[in-house]
Amino acid sequence: MKEERRTDTSKKFTFYYSIYENMEIIYHPKFKETSYASDPAAEQGRIGCIIEELEDEERLNFFKPSPASASDLKRVHTVEHLRNIRERREKTYRMGALAAGASLRAAGSAFQGTPTFAVIRPPGHHASPDSCWGFCYFNNMAVAIESLREAGKVDTAFIMDFDLHTGDGNINCLGNDPDITIMNPRSEERKDYMKEVESRLEREKSYDIVGVSAGFDEHVEDWGGKLMTEDYLRLGRILKKFSEEKCRGRRFALLEGGYNHDVLGKNVRAFVRGFSD
Repeated sequence: MKEERRTDTSKKFTFYYSIYENMEIIYHPKFKETSYASDPAAEQGRIGCIIEELEDEERLNFFKPSPASASDLKRVHTVEHLRNIRERREKTYRMGALAAGASLRAAGSAFQGTPTFAVIRPPGHHASPDSCWGFCYFNNMAVAIESLREAGKVDTAFIMDFDLHTGDGNINCLGNDPDITIMNPRSEERKDYMKEVESRLEREKSYDIVGVSAGFDEHVEDWGGKLMTEDYLRLGRILKKFSEEKCRGRRFALLEGGYNHDVLGKNVRAFVRGFSD
């Protein structure tokens, strides 16, 4: 984030305001590979449909991440969990470490003031310290947050998880910490859902950073059958405003669910527009 000084000549006073660089998309071509697992999160075309949409956005900058180290993962997961994943399938471990590394990059850039979205797989919000399910292996959000906290960059964080399925891994990794707040919107009706998000954020305190577990399977043409594409644009704008009001604009989002390739890319693009505009 840059702070720029301007003088209003008509009112004769100096003021400061924040200017954001173009939004970063954290992505590695390896995320298009499908052989690391056989599940809906690893299906051919899932990542491709997102990248095709985002590449048309001129204001986005793409950055390639490096894998998370074992030390990064151990901030959240037990040694036994890491060993179990690695022994079961080395390729799955490597892909999960790369996704976690992308999350580290996303959170680091967000702390510096640039909003980010990580187009990753596997997802992470169902991964707990010593177990995992739901197409997840390592908890990308927790790895990112704990890295910032260990480095002394942040103390508090607000996490919004708007995936259809509650991120039990996020809760198990971070939910017992009084400095971390996690919200999983649960309203059954579309209008109530958006009101739930807005009213909750209006009541929230200030935080050091906002992290978003961004799942797009609540869409009307996906498993949830609830939200429209324009609702993801609105969610992005709501979270952008919240971050600017409560944590100096520091915000990042990580891809979780979303399985209908016909609409997934459009939904991600809508959210990214709102999150960055």
